[in-house]
Order: sequence, then structure tokens, then C-alpha cells
Amino acid sequence: MEKEKKAKKQEKPAKENKPAKGDKSPKGDKSPKGDKSPKGDKSPKGDKPAKVSKGSEKGKGEKEKFVEEKVPIRMTEFYKTQVVPELKKIFSYKNDNEVPKIKKICLNVGVGAATQDPKLVEVVAAELENIAGQKPVITAAKKSVSNFKLREGMKIGCRVTLRKARMYEFLDRFINISIPRIRDFRGVPDKSFDGNGNYTIGIKEHVIFPEVNIDNITKLYGMDLTIVTSAKTDNEAYELLKAFGMPFVKKEKGE
Repeated sequence: MEKEKKAKKQEKPAKENKPAKGDKSPKGDKSPKGDKSPKGDKSPKGDKPAKVSKGSEKGKGEKEKFVEEKVPIRMTEFYKTQVVPELKKIFSYKNDNEVPKIKKICLNVGVGAATQDPKLVEVVAAELENIAGQKPVITAAKKSVSNFKLREGMKIGCRVTLRKARMYEFLDRFINISIPRIRDFRGVPDKSFDGNGNYTIGIKEHVIFPEVNIDNITKLYGMDLTIVTSAKTDNEAYELLKAFGMPFVKKEKGE
């Protein structure tokens, strides 16, 4: 019996040689700690897009600023080449700086119907902006008048003042385009000077200006146009505007 047991033990397959404790292979074949790649060699997590400059990001949200193109003004050249020599001959000025010039042009519109319809002032202001090329100022009533149903502070009109380039552009359009469109036109009056060289003319219908779209008109209205000059007398201002081409009424011999 003992011999048979010894024979069975010999027939059993030998157990696989287990590796020693120090020879254990790491799980997942991890590289040893000493073989770690340096921090600078890390691969990027993802290809990030290039950073956009702050100026370009702000530009997306902001509105584009309006840049006014500078165009040579015909009236300024005409004043230097034609008006100045002509006035120097008439009044015998010695210096070019003595020759009177136009300082500004004021447009004033009164909207009496605004007491019943306050929104009418905004419509008139928008049309005046198209005519003048400059945003007007809405004026308010300074006193309360019960007969006209007018209260202090109520919006009752608008006005705009033009200077320099816009002034000459408006004067050019007014003399050469707008005035010929007036009904039964026979010349502008020559007695509308105030004694200090300033000239005022009343316009009955604003439709004479080509900037106004007739299809969008809700109501006709008039306006006052004042041309302020540096002339000391009315005669100098008259000759200045006449040299610019203002069509004054021709005086008859009997007058």
C-alpha cells in the first residue's frame, strides 16, 4: 500500500514554478516610476483654437461707427474765387478778411398742431433731419397759454443750426434746387434784412426740398430760414447773398 501511494505522488504533474515575490510582474505592464516622461512632454488634451484678441471680440458687440466722407465743397471755392473779388470791387475793401461771409444758417419749424397730436413733433423732426443733414433739437413751450391749450414744457417745435461745410452744402441745394420748385416764384423779397446784416425768409411748404418723399407726407408745414452773416450793413449782406446767386426780386424803375 505504501508503495502504491508513493507511485501516485510521482505521477501527479509538478506544480508550475511560481515566481518569487520580488519577481512579480506589474499589472498592465506599467512602466516603472523612474521612467515617467517629464512634465514638459505632456501631449495636449485637445487642439484648442487660437485665442482671439480682445479688440476683435469687443468689435463684434459694438455697432460700427459712422465715418463721414469729406467731399470738396463747391460753395467755398466759389466764395474764394468769385464772391471775394466781386465784393472788393464794389466796396473797395483792402483786405480779404474785411469781406463779409456767412456764419451760420438757422432753420426753425413751429408745430402748432402738436398740442392735439404730440407725436407730430417727432415726425417733423425726422423730416427736418433729412432736409438739413443734421439732427434737430426739439423745443418746448416756455409759457402756458390757455387759449391755445398750451402748457409749459410741452414739445411745440424743432430747430437746427448749420455751420461750415453743412451750411454751404445746404445753401447750394437751397439756391439751385429748392427755390426754383416754389409755386409761382417771382424772386425772394429784398426787404427781409434785420438791419445787422442778417436775412430771414419764410417757406410755406417744406415739399420744395428734394430730400422729402412726397408719398410719406402726413401734413404740410412751413419753416423760417435765417442766414446770419458778418456784414455790418444790410447793403453788404444783400450784395453778398446776391453774389452767391440768391434770386432777389428785381426792382422796377418806378420804385
